[in-house]
Amino acid sequence: VQLVESGGGSVQAGGSLRLSCARTGYKSSNYLLAWFRQAPGKEREGVAALDSAGNINYADSVRGRFTISQDNAENIIYLQMNTLRPEDTAMYFCANRMGWAPFKNYSDFLWGETYWGQGTQVTVS
Repeated sequence: VQLVESGGGSVQAGGSLRLSCARTGYKSSNYLLAWFRQAPGKEREGVAALDSAGNINYADSVRGRFTISQDNAENIIYLQMNTLRPEDTAMYFCANRMGWAPFKNYSDFLWGETYWGQGTQVTVS
């Protein structure tokens, strides 16, 4: 399984970006997908997740501004980010946890069969 993120960049506060994560490889019937971010000097944090049952979760800091979705046909995971703030500046990673659902906690991605992308930088000024 490989995950490749794209769509990051620099944007002014209040602007929007859409991140994409192209996924290749096998797919289990139960799975979790998520976007995480990590700012310099801070721990990696989960911002949005969805599972194979269609459940969706957002961190409080992004709820109402970010939207996670997936295109099953193209095997792409998206993160639409609106009303961006300087505190959203971070490296954004997508993650795929196999054989586990429904989503309970972002720590579900810290064990088991989990794959990560290389990240895409988002800078909001």
